[in-house]
Amino acid sequence: MSTREVDLYIDYKSPFAYLCKDPAYDLEREMDIRLRWLPYTLDIPMFLGAVDTRTANEWRKVRYAYMDARRWANKRGLTVRGPKKIFDSSIAGIGMLYAQHQGVFRPYNDIVYERFWKRELEIGERDVIRAVLEEAGADTAGFGEFLAGAGRSEHDRIYAEAQERGVFGVPTFILDGELFWGVDRIDMLRERIESGGPPAR
Repeated sequence: MSTREVDLYIDYKSPFAYLCKDPAYDLEREMDIRLRWLPYTLDIPMFLGAVDTRTANEWRKVRYAYMDARRWANKRGLTVRGPKKIFDSSIAGIGMLYAQHQGVFRPYNDIVYERFWKRELEIGERDVIRAVLEEAGADTAGFGEFLAGAGRSEHDRIYAEAQERGVFGVPTFILDGELFWGVDRIDMLRERIESGGPPAR
């Protein structure tokens, strides 16, 4: 039986996508699957309102989301410090694609997630992401051109495809067309992989 492929959409500015990272590594190591990590750059103002125009209810959702993320993080000894602004994480997402092409995805992924959630990394800065790629072991001579051209096109194509597949947030796993949204759906995904059954309808 061939290895099954599972797509995983992430965004570096999502605390829940960060919390999903290590369990996703475990899932791939322990199950007969291959994860395909894909960038999905969240439009935070559309999702939770713009900072200067958020309603009281939207602020309650934001505060609760970070409190809940910290509860999960504290159980695992991770640091989650809420960002002080809304970042354009597309540069980091394109950096992830470049890291994959360069064969250094995992060290890049680990560095970006850990440092961003400690407020030690500006994920919206090209030179910062280039430095992380270099630290991860990539040859960054072509990164600027990739970021402005093929990488941006690939990022935008992946986002459009995700919309067509029903993705609306991160982390989202897709197995055989079935969506599993959230770090708390990994056990359900495990069960689906183990059963080998058809997607739920």
